[in-house]
Amino acid sequence: MLRVRFSGPVFLVSHCFLVLLTLAQTSSTDPSEVSALLAVRNSLIDPFRQLRNWDKGDPCTSNWTGVVCYDTIGTDSYWHVDELQLLNMNLSGSLAPQLGQLTRLKILDFMWNDLDGSIPKEIGNISTLILLLLSGNKLSGALPDELGFLSSLNRLQLDQNKISGQIPKSYANLSSVKHIHFNNNSISGQIPSELSKLSTLLHLLLDNNNLSGNLPPELSNLPELRILQLNNNNFNGSEIPATYAKFSKLAKLSLRNCSLRGAIPDFSSIPDLLYLDLSWNYLTGSIPSNLSVNMTTIDLSDNRLNGSIPESFSNLPMLQRLSLENNLFTGSVPTDIRQNMSFNTNDRLTIDLRNNLLSNILGKLNQRHNITLRLEGNPVCNDANISNIEQFCGSDAERDGTTESSTNYTTICPIQACPVDNFFEYAPASPMPCYCAAPLRIGIRLKSPSFSYFLPYIYPYEKYLTSALKLDLYQLYIDSLIWEEGPRLRMYLKLFPAWDDEHSHIFNSTEVQRLRHMFLSWNFPRTDFFGPYELLNFTLVGPYSHLDFGTQRRGINKAVWAAIIIGAIACTFVASTIITLLIVRRHARYSWNLSRKRLSTKISMKVDGVKFFTLREMVLATDNFNSSAQVGRGGYGKVYRGILSDNTTVAIKRAEQGSFQGQKEFLTEIRLLSRLHHRNLVSLIGYCDEKGEQMLVYEFMPNGTLRDWLSATAKEKLNFGMRLNIALGSAKGILYLHTEANPPVFHRDIKASNILLDSKLTAKVADFGLSRLAPVLNDEGTLANHVSTVVRGTPGYIDPEYFLTHKLTDKSDVYSLGIVFLELLTGMHPISHGKNIVREVLMAHQSGTMFSIIDSRMGSYPSECVGRLVSLALRCCHDEPENRPSMLEVVRELENILKMMPETDAIFSEPMYPYSGKSASSSPLCRSMDPYASCSVLGSDLASDITPIINPR
Repeated sequence: MLRVRFSGPVFLVSHCFLVLLTLAQTSSTDPSEVSALLAVRNSLIDPFRQLRNWDKGDPCTSNWTGVVCYDTIGTDSYWHVDELQLLNMNLSGSLAPQLGQLTRLKILDFMWNDLDGSIPKEIGNISTLILLLLSGNKLSGALPDELGFLSSLNRLQLDQNKISGQIPKSYANLSSVKHIHFNNNSISGQIPSELSKLSTLLHLLLDNNNLSGNLPPELSNLPELRILQLNNNNFNGSEIPATYAKFSKLAKLSLRNCSLRGAIPDFSSIPDLLYLDLSWNYLTGSIPSNLSVNMTTIDLSDNRLNGSIPESFSNLPMLQRLSLENNLFTGSVPTDIRQNMSFNTNDRLTIDLRNNLLSNILGKLNQRHNITLRLEGNPVCNDANISNIEQFCGSDAERDGTTESSTNYTTICPIQACPVDNFFEYAPASPMPCYCAAPLRIGIRLKSPSFSYFLPYIYPYEKYLTSALKLDLYQLYIDSLIWEEGPRLRMYLKLFPAWDDEHSHIFNSTEVQRLRHMFLSWNFPRTDFFGPYELLNFTLVGPYSHLDFGTQRRGINKAVWAAIIIGAIACTFVASTIITLLIVRRHARYSWNLSRKRLSTKISMKVDGVKFFTLREMVLATDNFNSSAQVGRGGYGKVYRGILSDNTTVAIKRAEQGSFQGQKEFLTEIRLLSRLHHRNLVSLIGYCDEKGEQMLVYEFMPNGTLRDWLSATAKEKLNFGMRLNIALGSAKGILYLHTEANPPVFHRDIKASNILLDSKLTAKVADFGLSRLAPVLNDEGTLANHVSTVVRGTPGYIDPEYFLTHKLTDKSDVYSLGIVFLELLTGMHPISHGKNIVREVLMAHQSGTMFSIIDSRMGSYPSECVGRLVSLALRCCHDEPENRPSMLEVVRELENILKMMPETDAIFSEPMYPYSGKSASSSPLCRSMDPYASCSVLGSDLASDITPIINPR
């Protein structure tokens, strides 16, 4: 596989290299494939023009998000396309039929884009295709019969599209296929019985479609099938075929909500069955008495099953969930299911027997912290002679592991020592304490795991993954775990570079390429327990954001190498002279263009209300940028306190020399701030763009940043009333950006250090260098709901959905502000010592211990008001953007909470200065002044109407 990229001053040498290589092999790019690639490119809409190099002059284009690679096959005289991987690149448009002309293609990957239209039938011409991956688009229409011609195909993933029609019978000819994932579409009709001929098939995922008819009994003939998942279809009146008891290697059978009737077959002869879900059907009869000893999950809820609960369930040592609720079971509650099991610390068992006809208890009911037993809705709950029965018959939400934490590491490291703004962080499990490195951030989803609760299996999974990736165990950290509908398990991973004697803090490009290829090529060892996975994102930020593939050579013989070396030496003499001349000419042209650009910039920046300052004025204002005048530093550069000639105190943000990113942010911030005017936004006074210097001049904020006030070293404290006003001021500033600015603006980098405080502690949002204009009406008069953009921002504050899809919306700012609210409440950093603030607060909120993590420096506070602010913050930080409030709703809720505050605590009556020793008083009561506002006390068991003072623990 040859991967070539031309750039920089070596272009001529590289060009000579390519010419000699072409002559030596008498080879060139196949014209038909070049034409096909151009047709494919032209059918796509690429907002970032990442595909612009697909032309005849560049036989291989590669970058870290999309790869087009060419390969030499045998003695063929042409370079051929080998892989076409365009994963998660925000592409829209359609798939061109010319894809079928890439007849040597092995991997075709367009996952996680916005492609529409139908799947070209011409893809069936690519007989060499091994991976066909089109998941996560908007493709519609019917499945082409011609895909059945792909005899080499290993994996066919078309899930999460809008595909309709029936499954073609021709797919029975996919003689090498192991994975068919058609879930989450609109496929209708009956499952073809012909699919039983697929002797290599391992996973068949057809859930969430419109399939109907009968379940084909012949599927039990699939000799290698491990996972059969057909949930949420409508096999109206169909029974589960008795032949399904003959599956020889099945690990998971999931037929939830399929309108099935009849009895449950005897699955006792399936030795490796782990997961059985037949819930939400119309099944009758009794439960099979014997199941595999390896069962983790049995879900038979919401059927019409009767009889007693088998005692044999006490012999299932790996059982995590037994769901039998909403049936007609009679007899006794079998307590030996729980009592005969040995539990480790991380194990958990949920037994849900609600709404049956159970009338008695066998044995004693002993509550254990890692076991949940639910009995409400059974006659036994009315038996007053059974002690402790009430704690199993309540209506409290079950504790079933829907929210789980990853491995908890407690190493305490200095917060300031690791440059988080450059996406560095401490490796939680490194053998070297406080090892600071830049991780690779990867999102994956387990599409059909064979368990209900992940915590007991985190270590085996980490071991499995690191072994497959050839990494040490400490290099992997599971940052978050989220159970999604399906159930599917989404997780975000961090891979840290190895710690060694050289103290390398980043992966080299070869290692990044190797790891990425592992995920993209599905080369992990097969596991039925963890099931199939899908790569959601492999986002390269910080030190990896500008990486590119290097040149790899393969299939070039010795004679060719000799010609290449001789030719390269000859080219070097010619090229060195030409390059020298080009450099001289380019430098002269660059200087002239720079001067012209500077001049035009100054002219274009003559904006009302924005003053141009000379470099001399800036030098005088800062005492020649004396270190004593420096008050801060960010990714853009240093910030100085300056005094202008009229004695106005200002903040001067000075860009780092030669920062191209700074140039873009410089122009962005001037254009934005020159027309943004709000009491909760920092005002731009002027700028300096002279003699290679770039500076922005703002109103001075004497009380610094919110992050300063929340740090453990702050000398003064913020009570709850102060924090609430800061939250409201920040929200109002962002609301102005979203709704009143013309055009609206998405900030994209809201964080505590970008919220500044004036002399009265009024919050003002700052730093618009990363901001983006919101979508505007297009020619058809419609408005897009997002801006497609590369991921920028600060770790811990970035909206997970934006990080995953690259789609920036107003709800991305809502998420970031929600993180700031959590900081105001807890004083914690968003990411610290391996802990994530959202996860920590959510766990405390759900466990009823919320007040234990409230910032102790806040003093006493009204619990109802704090409770409502916690609820608002968690809503803002919801993973799904549609479940977050709008900024207008955020402002209204904060105003409602403020109305509940006594006046002495809600309003600042005197100016605030840093470290002045003055602070607003804190009131013990939270009085609602809004008759429609609701107050809820989180984590409290209070029964009276008196709202207490909560003192910090």
